Amino acid sequence: MGTVRALVLCCTLKPSPAPSSAEQLGREVLAALADHDVDGDLVRVVDHQVKFGVSTDEGDGDEWPAIRERVMAAQILVVATPIWLGQPSSVCKMVLERLDAELSETDDQGRLLTFGKVATVAVVGNEDGAHHVTAEVLQALTDVGFTIPAAASTYWVGEAMGGVDYRDAGPKPDTTGKATKTLATNAAHLAHLLADQPYPAS
Repeated sequence: MGTVRALVLCCTLKPSPAPSSAEQLGREVLAALADHDVDGDLVRVVDHQVKFGVSTDEGDGDEWPAIRERVMAAQILVVATPIWLGQPSSVCKMVLERLDAELSETDDQGRLLTFGKVATVAVVGNEDGAHHVTAEVLQALTDVGFTIPAAASTYWVGEAMGGVDYRDAGPKPDTTGKATKTLATNAAHLAHLLADQPYPAS
């Protein structure tokens, strides 16, 4: 089996070094992927000057092209987002809009460059909405060419109207932790399969 790399795009609204529950869960996914010989790293998107748009490069000062290079170099993409007002964060939505540009990028066999890449999602929040956010994000990612494994999400939501963040509540090995391990197992397995058996020419 060849080397598999993962990239977490952390879509917290908080710039570094502010603590982020979305980043914590994203890093827990990376740790679980490491058990399957997957190397990875994390980008906190808000730390970069990413412009709004739907192209691969929005011009002067846009830092998305450098992030995109890292997405293209990875076989597994993890989108880690908080829930705000029952929705993925605005940063997450911006990332999905930028990934829309991939619909115009193909290889010499007519396949999207995202074909063969696996996508998963990690969600944190203090309100219900994890299933809704997961559905929105995974639908968008499959639309732009990523492949979704079985059980492709992990999440934690606190008590309704509560004020406890995941980073303060601590890991939940029997619930969120179990989902994270399953996500990692299936994502790594699928990434290896797609590396050995790419999609046919379009």
